Amino acid sequence: MNAPTRPPTNSELLARSEVIQALGEAWTDSLVDDPINRHEEGGWIYLDLSTGAIVARRAPAGTRSRLSLANPPQLLNHVLVGTFHTHPNPASEGWDTGPSTQDERAAHYTGVPWLIRAEDGDYSTGPDGRRGELTGGPGYPH
Repeated sequence: MNAPTRPPTNSELLARSEVIQALGEAWTDSLVDDPINRHEEGGWIYLDLSTGAIVARRAPAGTRSRLSLANPPQLLNHVLVGTFHTHPNPASEGWDTGPSTQDERAAHYTGVPWLIRAEDGDYSTGPDGRRGELTGGPGYPH
C-alpha cells in the first residue's frame, strides 16, 4: 500500500473489510438478543499514514444507550478518521435505530464520521471525512 494523500470518506470506511469486521464484532459483543444485558459497543478507526491501512481499536463497553468515545488512544504514525458504535436496542421497543441527536452533535464536534450499526443496517453521521484532511494531530481534529 502507498502512503495516503487524504482520509477516507464515510462511505469508503463502510466499504472496508476492517471496518465491517469491527462493526460486526461490536454488534455481537452488544448482546442484542439479551433484553437485560444489551449495551453499546464501539471504538475508533485509524488510518496508517505510511501504508494507508485501516486499524480499529475498541473503547470500553458502554451501557444500554450510551458509550464514551472520548479520549481515543493515540497510535504512532496513525491519524483518527472515524468512530464506530452500535445501537443494540430494537425499534420494536420504541428505540430509534439511526444516529441520535447526541451522535450527530458529537460527530460534528469531533470532526470525523461516526458509523453506527443497528438492527436495520449501518448508518453514518457527521462530516463526510476527517475535518482538515490529514492535518490537526493524531486524535480528533475538532
